[in-house]
Amino acid sequence: MPRGPRLDAPGTLHHVMVRGIDGCAIVMDDDDRDYFVLRMGTLSKTTDTKIFAWSLMTNHAHILLKSGDDGLSSFMRKLLTGYATGYNRRHKRRGHLFQNRYKSIICEEEPYFLKLVSYIHLNPLRAGLAGSVEELGRYRWSGHAVIMKQIKHDWQEVDAVLKFFGEKEGKSRDAYRLFVEEAGRMGQQPELTGGGLLRSVGGWSEVKSLRQRGEKHFSDERILGSGDFVREILEQVEDSVKGLVPAEGLLQTVADELRKRCEVVGVSLQLLKSGSKRRECTELRKEFAVKSVIDFGLTYAETARQLGISTSAVNQIFRRLAGLNSKYIKSPTSPEK
Repeated sequence: MPRGPRLDAPGTLHHVMVRGIDGCAIVMDDDDRDYFVLRMGTLSKTTDTKIFAWSLMTNHAHILLKSGDDGLSSFMRKLLTGYATGYNRRHKRRGHLFQNRYKSIICEEEPYFLKLVSYIHLNPLRAGLAGSVEELGRYRWSGHAVIMKQIKHDWQEVDAVLKFFGEKEGKSRDAYRLFVEEAGRMGQQPELTGGGLLRSVGGWSEVKSLRQRGEKHFSDERILGSGDFVREILEQVEDSVKGLVPAEGLLQTVADELRKRCEVVGVSLQLLKSGSKRRECTELRKEFAVKSVIDFGLTYAETARQLGISTSAVNQIFRRLAGLNSKYIKSPTSPEK
């Protein structure tokens, strides 16, 4: 069954799951991990995306966030495309790094917020990347260590989590730690990895009970929450989903931006696409190739079509930049600047 469009209304709580394509690793070493976290944190600030919990594993990652004004899709496109470009340059690989479609579930806050925080932060323990809850508190690539004050990331919304456990910081942190330990005894909790009726009402027994009572529960596979919450979300995002920029709209946005840059530089779009070797044209192609891939999330092939050059030429631009900028590409248009 084809999946429906993303529910991407700004300001909603999402549980996002990202996986490597065909189960491949998305991080090879600590440099990769640091780069992923740096990019995520920098983008959270520039897009006003609030991150409450996260864990970076070997072949996947979990993030609990509340999307900013530009919505979830914009944040994730910049995060994953930019990271994958740097990762491929550093490890001399080609092709997709992530599954084409990351998974995102809109979650009802009141019943699920703390459950999701603990579930996400316990992932390294379940995967054996940390041997105990105590070790988990020192695991650098999870938001749990930030809450436990073992590492510092000022972009993580620590206070938003601790406020549920009391007003005094020390006591609330102790209470949070005990909460996570207790959650760790509850097993895998697969109901927290998706939406739909089965997960939202708590299993088949509850579904059968609803049917026996003749009650209807509004549900959606993209949402984890009560029937009323699901209905409310769908009503709220109906217009915004219609207004999301589709692929064609994104390409038009890129084309308009390119036309504006041509005017600023003082060359015509026709000249730029003609293969002219004028310095203004070659410099603009380099600049806009990076912007197209990193900021807009286009592929090398689509970027090449926009600029009137070959895909291999775009690839060469990034190869040169990788050589100039060490392990990862850091251009004037990339968010880590």
